[in-house]
Amino acid sequence: MNNQAKPIDEWQQVDSRTLAEEIIPRYRPAVLRGYVAHWPSVQAAQSGPGAICDYLRRHDNGTAVDAISVPAEFHGRLFYNHDMSAFNFAKGSASIARIGEELRRHATQKAPPSLAVQSALIADCLPGFLNENYLPALNPTIQPRIWFGNRFVVPAHVDESNNIACVVSGRREFTLFPPEQVANLYIGPLDFTPTGLPISTVDHSRPDFDRFPRYREAMAHALSATLEPGDAIYIPTLWWHRVESLDDYNTLVNYWWKELPGATYAPGSMFYPLYHALLNIKALPIAHRQAWGAMFNYYLFDATEDPAAHIPPQARGILGTLSEERARKVKELLASLLRS
Repeated sequence: MNNQAKPIDEWQQVDSRTLAEEIIPRYRPAVLRGYVAHWPSVQAAQSGPGAICDYLRRHDNGTAVDAISVPAEFHGRLFYNHDMSAFNFAKGSASIARIGEELRRHATQKAPPSLAVQSALIADCLPGFLNENYLPALNPTIQPRIWFGNRFVVPAHVDESNNIACVVSGRREFTLFPPEQVANLYIGPLDFTPTGLPISTVDHSRPDFDRFPRYREAMAHALSATLEPGDAIYIPTLWWHRVESLDDYNTLVNYWWKELPGATYAPGSMFYPLYHALLNIKALPIAHRQAWGAMFNYYLFDATEDPAAHIPPQARGILGTLSEERARKVKELLASLLRS
């Protein structure tokens, strides 16, 4: 399927200025070729099959991390069971070193299960790794995470943060869709999802166009790239992305962060107001929903004018700049209204 997707824009020799001033402001994904090729972990992984396991074991402090295992019959695809009443994987925990041993054992099998550490904080389990492998272009408070496993497929999903994902070992194929393609991706349940955030229910490798006809339109807007060890990719917030690990030993380090220009407090998930709107607005008559749509568009999404411009700044309330204190009071009000 990916031969229909257009290539993701590629950048070479990216420095901190290029990342901050040219790549991130475009709100477009970008492949950063060779961005972390100098990392000791990337170089160590080139020594041979399973060499990354030895490198990670040297930095492992023995802390157990969460891991998931998908039976071989699902071809590595993280998903639901047949009726979407549960997920198709089992959860467990072990140290990075122990998981590396399991990956070595699986590499000798003809049809092994898919095994992966998903999003473990490196500072918790591999503290020495951070001293040798880091991105000076990002704020040092941004905590990197490790993804470590064999052949695995994560369906198209979104993150609420910007993301730079760095390939340390193995190849990874990324397929991205713009945010406006949400209607063509046939998104699964919002409040019951194997990745923590909504996913596409289409099997990208074997799409059923009779069941999911609009997926053809999504594919017409898809972007794709295969990353080699040492490459990285920038994924802007709310771009849908499918990730497939292509080899027996795949290691990725990623950095998530939110851009909050001018914000004086840290908001929660943007899915919270969506859940609240679904709870309160979805069942209304269509004319009422459209009226609320006009209200939301005016106050939130219309960039042509400031809906509070005619109100004195000191009287704008929630329409003005929210201080941490005012935001706290609004949250308390919302909590009390929900409880009632």
